Amino acid sequence: EEQVNKLAKYWATAPVFDSKTQKEIGALLEAKDTKELAERFYRDLEFGTGGLRGILGAGTARMNIYNVRKAAQAFADYLNSHFKDKPNKSIAISYDSRRFSREFSEATAEVMAANGITSYITAELRPTPILSFAVRHYGCQGGVCVTASHNPPQYNGYKVYWATGGQIVPPHDEEIIRRYSDLKNYEDIKFMAFADGLKKGLIKEVGKELDEAYFAELVKLSVRAGVGRENFKIVYTPLHGTGGKIVPEALKRFGFKDVTMVPEQAEPNAEFPTVKFPNPEEPEAMEMAINLGRKLKADLVLGTDPDSDRIGIVVREGEDYRIFNGNQIGSLLIDFFLSGLKDSGRMPKNPLVIKTVVTTEQQDKIAAFYGATSEETLTGFKWICQLIDDIETGKNKPHRQYVCGGEESYGFLAGTHVRDKDAVSACCIAAEMVAYYKSKGKTLSQVLDEIFLRHGAYLESLLTVTLPGMDGASRIGEIMNQLRANPPKELAGSTVEKFRDLEKGQELNLKSGQKADIPLPSSNVLQFILSDGSKVSARPSGTEPKIKFYFSVFKDLPSKASEAELASAKAGCAKRIGELEQAFKALIN
Repeated sequence: EEQVNKLAKYWATAPVFDSKTQKEIGALLEAKDTKELAERFYRDLEFGTGGLRGILGAGTARMNIYNVRKAAQAFADYLNSHFKDKPNKSIAISYDSRRFSREFSEATAEVMAANGITSYITAELRPTPILSFAVRHYGCQGGVCVTASHNPPQYNGYKVYWATGGQIVPPHDEEIIRRYSDLKNYEDIKFMAFADGLKKGLIKEVGKELDEAYFAELVKLSVRAGVGRENFKIVYTPLHGTGGKIVPEALKRFGFKDVTMVPEQAEPNAEFPTVKFPNPEEPEAMEMAINLGRKLKADLVLGTDPDSDRIGIVVREGEDYRIFNGNQIGSLLIDFFLSGLKDSGRMPKNPLVIKTVVTTEQQDKIAAFYGATSEETLTGFKWICQLIDDIETGKNKPHRQYVCGGEESYGFLAGTHVRDKDAVSACCIAAEMVAYYKSKGKTLSQVLDEIFLRHGAYLESLLTVTLPGMDGASRIGEIMNQLRANPPKELAGSTVEKFRDLEKGQELNLKSGQKADIPLPSSNVLQFILSDGSKVSARPSGTEPKIKFYFSVFKDLPSKASEAELASAKAGCAKRIGELEQAFKALIN
């Protein structure tokens, strides 16, 4: 409490803070609002796995211009030490439609300029994948994207990228985090006025030429060019985010002319007024787009989150619209993309598909079917992109060529010109996929059934428990500790055969007692592999006060399964997943 008061007094009086900030904290001190003061000062805003993310407001634990400058200074210090022999260092900067996103971007450029680093900043908001592309396009040493992705409006965030165009991973993240934590005095942060940076050529605003360079790479991802483009209607929503600036044009470049944006959600708006959460994973976020789709009899309804790295896909099947989940979208896109490459003779030698440890294993089978190998990484797209980089630099089994991959949380990436999940290109490939199957007289549901008949029936679900604040964080820790110390021996009538602890990097066979190493970086993830082929994974979210439980079930099918056998397998999967969810809820309560 003493520490909290000391910090609060510093924020209320130090001349480094503007009067609005001083007043905001001064009022809390005057009102003796100890709970709110504790929430704002009980810790530093954590520079986490990919950067900062937090609630906007004054205080050390909040997202504000002072903590943004602090992060920028830590990043600048590290870039200047790591690339000390490189004369002209630069970073790329972009931002989404949230409160203060432009201000935080300019603040970053101002700090970089004062530290001798040039910034290429987008003149207006742009999708995160375009920022990743910009880092590579301009040959930068790093990048920053100001976004809180699909969090509620009171949040903003700060994603940090490395020279590869991917989000920072060890050892770079640890080095930047250390510098961030050591920076105690906001007075020590260097920055110059934005206008001066522009004059000195240390800040450069970029626009059209960056978009065009991105589109030039994007169109190379078309694997069924020109097929089914006529009489194909698309409805698209950017959910008040960055996608509206780019996605309709991207679809046009892919040959899709009939694209209607949801008018109420087309303009960037930091309050996301028409949705509870601006997340295309949530069916209700896609509701307006689906309703417009029904009205226009659209073939395909697409949605992207505010920074356009996650995609939602809803497809017309008869008179109905079917929503596909992240695992299904990934499986369908991978199957379509690989088959397109194969049919057009464009499949590279040693093709590789990468997915995360909590994504459906169906994708490994799809990859193998087309002669590709598959690899698993930790959750988070930065790990997929790190593996692509390790292969290219020869650190990890070179001579393989990444083709596509993704994660169950609605993220997908084809090609290597971007090093983050890219909903802009995913929208284009999804449109091409649905148009191609429509021209063949097939629905996506039928295609998914064909995939089941080839590889067995799979079904996945996600149970998310939200536990906010200081109390929530300790409860999340308790749940993980309890599962780690006493892993269940059985779940819903199936014995747990293997227990995988990715923090220890160890897989324990509960039958034989044998241990095996897991060749992945340490991460707080636990997995339970059951005797019936089911898998349950538990992991705390890296960006939100949530703990997530992933369920995956599998039912094998005979090689020439009948429609009845397929229907029975699908029903069996649905029943099984319900039982596992119930058993797991009971276990953690």
